[in-house]
Amino acid sequence: MTTGPAIPLARFSAQARLRALQSDILELILERDLVPGDPLPTENELTAALGVGRNTLRESLKALQALGVIEIRHGFGMFVAPSNFEALTDGLTFRARLSLRHQGEEALQLVEVRQALEAGLVGAVMDRISAEQLAAVEESVNRMEALADAGEPFIEADAEFHRRLFEPLNNDLLISLMDVFWKVYRRIHLELGGPYAVDLQATAAVHRGIYEAVATADKALASERLSTHFDDIRNIIVRSTA
Repeated sequence: MTTGPAIPLARFSAQARLRALQSDILELILERDLVPGDPLPTENELTAALGVGRNTLRESLKALQALGVIEIRHGFGMFVAPSNFEALTDGLTFRARLSLRHQGEEALQLVEVRQALEAGLVGAVMDRISAEQLAAVEESVNRMEALADAGEPFIEADAEFHRRLFEPLNNDLLISLMDVFWKVYRRIHLELGGPYAVDLQATAAVHRGIYEAVATADKALASERLSTHFDDIRNIIVRSTA
């Protein structure tokens, strides 16, 4: 029986060492209680602390920069990066687009995650939403309806509706994740034929229904209508990838 070539095995071993080094750098950041914006130790300090060569260290640092963990400012040094979901957005978008060329499984999983988040949290929103915040949600619905009447797509107004609806939770991570999901969905819509493939009037009416359930403090109905909204998105993906 033949064995695999030595070069790929060596490459895999090198990749494992780089991943281990990346983990060591992350642990160092945590152990030193660094926060976003704080400078990292210099390259010389890191090579001494981690027991690695400069080239190996630089390769790992570049990988962590691509992941949005650290920020390299040439001429100034290395810093713990602020929250950045761009890498996550790019990865999820690619996986969702790729899945649309097959059975759409990963795109459907994204819909399921967002459906669970919004339908599950809307009750908490209704406990906290102010009259001004509710009026802002309705303003987004009005904008969607006006655009639908004009036959114009309303991707941004739709995203604004969901963002405004969940702002009362004051959860920056949730809003960031919703923005990530929205960027992915926007790309999915384009892959499936663009925003004009959506029934604009029906979609605006769905959001009007969600708003009315929230405005009348009917938590069960609001959750049901949000869930149904994402069922419709799921059905579009299923039909398009069948």
